[in-house]
This record gives sequence, C-alpha cells and structure tokens, in this order.
Amino acid sequence: MLDHIKIVLVGITHPGNIGAAARAMKTMGLSQLALVQPQQFPCAEATARATGADDVLAHAQLFDNLAASIQDCHLILGTSARQRSIAWPVLTPRTCAEQLLAIPHHKVAIIFGREHSGLTNQELDQCHAMIKIPTNQSFGSLNVAAAVQIIAYELRIISEELQLTTEGNLKKKSLTFRVIPASAAAMAQFYQHLEQTLIDIGFLDPLKPRRLMRRLHRLFNRIQLIDSEVNILRGILTAAQEQGRRHKD
Repeated sequence: MLDHIKIVLVGITHPGNIGAAARAMKTMGLSQLALVQPQQFPCAEATARATGADDVLAHAQLFDNLAASIQDCHLILGTSARQRSIAWPVLTPRTCAEQLLAIPHHKVAIIFGREHSGLTNQELDQCHAMIKIPTNQSFGSLNVAAAVQIIAYELRIISEELQLTTEGNLKKKSLTFRVIPASAAAMAQFYQHLEQTLIDIGFLDPLKPRRLMRRLHRLFNRIQLIDSEVNILRGILTAAQEQGRRHKD
C-alpha cells in the first residue's frame, strides 16, 4: 500500500541525514527514495546511520534536479517549516497521508529540503500543497530525518487503518478515492506552453515577469488539473497563439 510513495530529499549536505531518513522510511514500510544533488552519496556515514536499511540506500535514485525526480508523480507535496509570501495550501502530516493513500496506484512524492534553508520558492512551485509539521512556536526547527520519520509514521497509521481486521475478515476503512491529477511532466509542459503564450500575446513581459508565473503555478496546482483538463487548456493556448500570429500577419 505504500510502494507508490516516493520520498525526495533535496540538496542534503550531511550524509548521515540520508542514512537516518532511510532507516526512518524502512521502519514504516517505505522503500522509494530519491536524492536530488546530495553533497555526498554514496557515503560510509550514510550506510552506518541507515542501520539495516542498506537496501533503501542501494536502490535510491540520484537526480540532477527536482523536476526530473518527480516527473512520473501525480501528486507532489513539499514540506516547509516557514510561511511563504504567497498564500499556499497547508496540510498536516495526517491529512498528507490521507491524500496520498487516496490514489494508491499512481506515483506520488513528498519532498524534503535542505537542512539549513529547506525548499526554495521555485521548488515549492512544483508542489500541489505544503506540509507543515506542528511544532513548538518558539523552536520549530526539525532535523530532516526526524521530519521524514513523523510523516512516514502517519502514512503507516493510515495504511493500517485502511486494513482493519474484524472477526477475522479484512475490512477497508472508508476513504474517498480521488480523481488522479495530471503528472508533473504533463504540468511542466503545460506551464512552458502557458508562459510562452502569455509572452506571445503580450500579457507577460519576459524581462519583467514579477511573480505572475509563480502565482499561476500555485493557482493550477491548487486546482489539481487532470489530463483531459490540461489538454483542453493547451488547446485554448494553441488557438490563442494562432490567432495572435494572424493579427501580426
């Protein structure tokens, strides 16, 4: 039930945190680990801190950028300990687990950022929502492996609640299965098409873009478009581009 969930660690500088995160994953039944530009990996310290979760490390995938690591995912959630200047949908670890387990047959991802600075705004723009772990307001800094452990625990609890044994029979907890959002790869192509169209029709100045594309990313990520909706919107964009070309001619 947890095999479709990918844990993505971005820009981790301390290899021990990678090993500790792998251990946290394995104790809760997670196995899919992706590493984006780790400072040191493979590393003996990561293996030592994994303490038996060597198989998770051995099968970890390495990527040069975040987009490549999540292109096959249909729901992407990013963790953050700080508020952002642009309003953002915020989930608790429990609601995060419920949403991810509501689409069990499609790849999903949870993204954790750098030890000292977390995820950039541009990286969060690739997420559908933000996960915030409730902490002491006067000291809200969590070690990245500890954050992985907390969210992995919630995933484990919800997955077990979905398979309750009553009088020897396997029963499923009631959980509404969601319409599957378009993949990250499809959305990336849509955003490129959208930006180019806005430039073509004179709505977006590429030299002074301000925050327009970031706000549009968050708008459409919040809606969680499905494949047919992406196709409709791209058809509209193509028509707008063609109409613009006719006026220029």
